[in-house]
Amino acid sequence: MAIAGIATPAGTLHYRERQGKECVPEHFREVNGLVASSIGVGTYLGKADAQTDALVTAAIVESVNKGINLIDTAINYRHQHGEHSVGQGILQLIESGTASREELIICTKGGFIPNRDRVNWFRQEYIENSSFQLTEADMVAQCHCMHPVYLRDQLERSLVNLGLEAVDIYYIHNPETQLSEVTPEVFYARLKAAFEFLEAAVEAGKISAYGLATWSGFRVKPTEKSHLDLARIKAIAQSVASGDQSHFQFIQLPVNIAMLEALMLPTQNFEGQLIPAIEAAQRLGLTPIASAAIAQAKVLEKIPTQINSNLDSFLETNGQLALQFTRSAPGLLSALVGMKTPKYVTENLELTRVKPMTETNFQLLKSKLLALNFD
Repeated sequence: MAIAGIATPAGTLHYRERQGKECVPEHFREVNGLVASSIGVGTYLGKADAQTDALVTAAIVESVNKGINLIDTAINYRHQHGEHSVGQGILQLIESGTASREELIICTKGGFIPNRDRVNWFRQEYIENSSFQLTEADMVAQCHCMHPVYLRDQLERSLVNLGLEAVDIYYIHNPETQLSEVTPEVFYARLKAAFEFLEAAVEAGKISAYGLATWSGFRVKPTEKSHLDLARIKAIAQSVASGDQSHFQFIQLPVNIAMLEALMLPTQNFEGQLIPAIEAAQRLGLTPIASAAIAQAKVLEKIPTQINSNLDSFLETNGQLALQFTRSAPGLLSALVGMKTPKYVTENLELTRVKPMTETNFQLLKSKLLALNFD
């Protein structure tokens, strides 16, 4: 039986109060009435096997017990194992009385084809199946689809995987993938149709809000093929909303010590001025969340030993430094970090006990990072 409920202002506030003895108040931030942890659990990496499932589930339980209430996954992560692991973690937390559904902000994504045999599976499930009747043209790059009929089915599958009646944030996953094969005009028309479905999903109580989880789309220059125009996207969402405001409220994009474009590169046109993506999101009333907060650990060994001197002396590892940097970026709600190995779960959770960097220290560290070569 699916777990009912959604994250609520009262529930998330209660979570922060419960964690008050262990977590500093500054670890939590507010958005749309909800209280969210400034670090979120990501569930992207790992093998699609039972051993990894157990590690991810244990990491989620430990994280929620120690101050993290934002959990991010996607239907294609580890070929649906990611969502199943999250679902098991939520179930354990609720059945044990450790947490309530109303305290947890659960996010997932749809768009990528979640089966290993992507093309054949899509054809069998959605093209040859008379219940859907999609076409080959609806599948892009042999891996992606954002047709409303497809997203509706993917959302239902995600809810089953998670064991939930509703999720708090539902993202279209890397929509810029579409631009590898279709024109911007076709893309934005498809996005409008997808948003119409997502607004209906809010009305139906399946999701509370929606957004776009991207990789390159908001970080590349407007001349790049994969560029996404955030102001145009916000206007599209508003055009299909039934009320005064749409439920398009979030964007997700990479921010880390080696990927600073979202903070610095002017890629988004806002009222005739090019500005960085995070600033544009804020001006448009959208909430940014950082993915790949430690660059999937690929660049940590390149951080010089003394780079953190006189900034945050309590940080013991480069992983903590990288996560603290992203978590402290102005304008971000939360920094997502994938973790399943107990050692790294413990290491990351130590940051819930300390304040994010001051803006002065953040800017100083950013200046030092810009002088490094992470390529």
